[in-house]
Amino acid sequence: MDNTIRVFSGRTFCPEDIKLIRWAVKTYPTLPRNELAATICELLNWTTPAGRVKLQQCNAFLEQLDSEGIVKLSSKPVRKSRTMKSVKVAKMDFDTTDITGDISTLEPIRLEIARPGENLDRWRSYVNQYHMLRFKRAFGSRLNYFIKSGDIELGCMQFSASSWALADRDKWIGWEVSDKQQRLHLIVNNSRYLIFPWVRVKNLASKALSLAVKQIQDDWLREYCYAPVLLETFVDREHFQGTCYKASNWVYLGQTKGHGRNSNSHIPNRSQKDIYVYSLQKNFRACLKGEVPYKVVDPDEQD
Repeated sequence: MDNTIRVFSGRTFCPEDIKLIRWAVKTYPTLPRNELAATICELLNWTTPAGRVKLQQCNAFLEQLDSEGIVKLSSKPVRKSRTMKSVKVAKMDFDTTDITGDISTLEPIRLEIARPGENLDRWRSYVNQYHMLRFKRAFGSRLNYFIKSGDIELGCMQFSASSWALADRDKWIGWEVSDKQQRLHLIVNNSRYLIFPWVRVKNLASKALSLAVKQIQDDWLREYCYAPVLLETFVDREHFQGTCYKASNWVYLGQTKGHGRNSNSHIPNRSQKDIYVYSLQKNFRACLKGEVPYKVVDPDEQD
């Protein structure tokens, strides 16, 4: 049996845990995916501090294990969930009155997590209506933010799971495939960034990015019990120049190959994009290579 210790969404999985997951997948091949995930969560005691099984995280982990050939999931529709898939989002009416002027008139700018319910519905509707890529359900762990001045909503941001196949990034980090298999979750992708089209305030985009850099580790630690060490993003140069990322000292690494997040094909299936990264701590490479520990918390010790 493979003796690799795996970490996913803040939880460590020993070889015996993986063996138990493989047994469950093989023993219950006809179970609907959520029921299978719930069963595995119960077997592993993988729950939130409130005692709820972590269905979303377990399903995402099963997808990862399936993509690596460690388990063989029987239901075909799940493969669709390994990419960012479209969902129906209610169209809402928003106040689109122009907001212009100096950023000092809007300070303090802040980021607020869009929690499930009305806030998340509003966030999804904004992105679906005004972002070029529209709203799609993100893979794995994620945080959705509003960019706000007081009660005024100025834009939206999303941070979600990083890309598996990214040659320029992996070369820049200098890690092995085994490192990536165990610690890819320590890289988080800025997968959506939207300043509303009626908001025209100089330096707002770079200001919001600087706020995200300052608080993403603490927010992620609070939500998922571990702190990421590196941010990445993709910029479609046919439409954008990446100005706010450059102004915020993100590092340009090269271009994507035009493959999807978990693509196993060498044939491009989407446009190539510029790759930018931002390190959240000085020893990020050592963390990604497993040379030093990264920050985690015990879910049972959280409030």
